[in-house]
Amino acid sequence: MDGLDDAETWRWIWLGATLMLAISELAVPGTFFMLSFAVGALLACVLAFTDVSVPLQWGAFVAGSAAALAVLVPLGRKLVRDSPTATSGASRWEGQRAVVLEPIPEGAHETGLVRIEREQWRAESADGVPFAVGETVRVLRVDGTRLIVTAVDTPAPSTGS
Repeated sequence: MDGLDDAETWRWIWLGATLMLAISELAVPGTFFMLSFAVGALLACVLAFTDVSVPLQWGAFVAGSAAALAVLVPLGRKLVRDSPTATSGASRWEGQRAVVLEPIPEGAHETGLVRIEREQWRAESADGVPFAVGETVRVLRVDGTRLIVTAVDTPAPSTGS
């Protein structure tokens, strides 16, 4: 082997780079950033296995990566933006409906218990209106470990998105 001048060496370099870049996409899922470079490395790998010169392999890597970036990164951003689970943590409950399990009494900072999906949360009325067991309420926001809720027919505040 002649080191980095040998076509046989570059075959395995490109193959290793393809695998490492594709696996590294798992560290930043949804962006398709590293995957774009894996596409370029895969293109260079294919050319290396067909005995194309190393400078052309590098050109294919750069061009293939640039083209993949131009296509995959905007696609990844769109998928993340349009995902119904794009929010994380407790803020994902904002705008969702919950069922009252323990009455929420009238008054400020009075709490009851609600179930939202499979979780139970302490909840208080946003405007001091009481809610009875079995009523459905809408979550306005999360305040620490409590949900601030309102009647279902109350319009949701605009988030500006």
